[in-house]
Amino acid sequence: MSESAADAPVVVVTGANGFVGSATCTALVERGASVRAVVRRAGSAPALAGVEERVGEFGDPALAASVVEGATAVVTTVHPMGSDRETQHRVGVEATTTLARAARDAGVDRLVHVSTAAVYDRSPGTGDVDEGSPLVGEDGGDYGITKRDTDAALAGVDGTTRVLVRPPAILGPGETSVWNTLRPAAVRDQPDARRTAPDKTFAWVHVRDLAAFLADVAVGLVAESDDPGRGPVAGGCTPVNLAAEPARTRDYHETVTSAVGVEPEWVDEPSWTGRIVADRARDWGWAPGVTLDQALGELADGLR
Repeated sequence: MSESAADAPVVVVTGANGFVGSATCTALVERGASVRAVVRRAGSAPALAGVEERVGEFGDPALAASVVEGATAVVTTVHPMGSDRETQHRVGVEATTTLARAARDAGVDRLVHVSTAAVYDRSPGTGDVDEGSPLVGEDGGDYGITKRDTDAALAGVDGTTRVLVRPPAILGPGETSVWNTLRPAAVRDQPDARRTAPDKTFAWVHVRDLAAFLADVAVGLVAESDDPGRGPVAGGCTPVNLAAEPARTRDYHETVTSAVGVEPEWVDEPSWTGRIVADRARDWGWAPGVTLDQALGELADGLR
């Protein structure tokens, strides 16, 4: 093994065959990291030089201990969105926490968790949302609640430096992409999915910009700090929002409905019109590279 290979950061990625996970593996390899790609099906990890596939359930304590041994960082991307509440809790909360404890016990430097902006209360009239804003209550829906509870569980796993990355809608191509593939299919096939308030905030980020941030934090390109405004708090748990330029639901729905050949139905109802404040991420050195026009153009091209 060359000296450069021996010195390369070793990063574990869960859900490495998924929409965010595969993009993250690519970004990590581009930064010179060696990646342990955790997947449930053999042969499904990204076929990239520097990526080693590990097959199994990351919530299994034995597998968790094995995959984190000698690693410098862990990136967790798995949450069974759309599953029942029990499944989301078991995989999202319990399994992720099991992996975090294994990482701590193995002396892993950093754990970067893909959370979501859905953990915040974004009721109509709430206004802008930053990392100190109130979280959803028990009426926040299964996804928001279980992601909120995962964040809280990770905050309790002391030792490793933990970063909770909270993106809103994630745009980008892929068979499992909610906003580029699954939601447009619903708009095409289900009249109810074409009905929305046009001026409601559509907070978004592109998957490549999200993956770049996850990789930068995981490999240490974002230095630790005792101030969360400057970087991850060493040994602490730091939430950080990620969002690109402002948009409205009209922008997204007009793009989708035009591409799939249906008409949108605009409704007048109370909606959240604030923004996801991503100043912390920008102060850490992140800047989105994909514009709204580029993201929506990519979306439209993929649907035609």
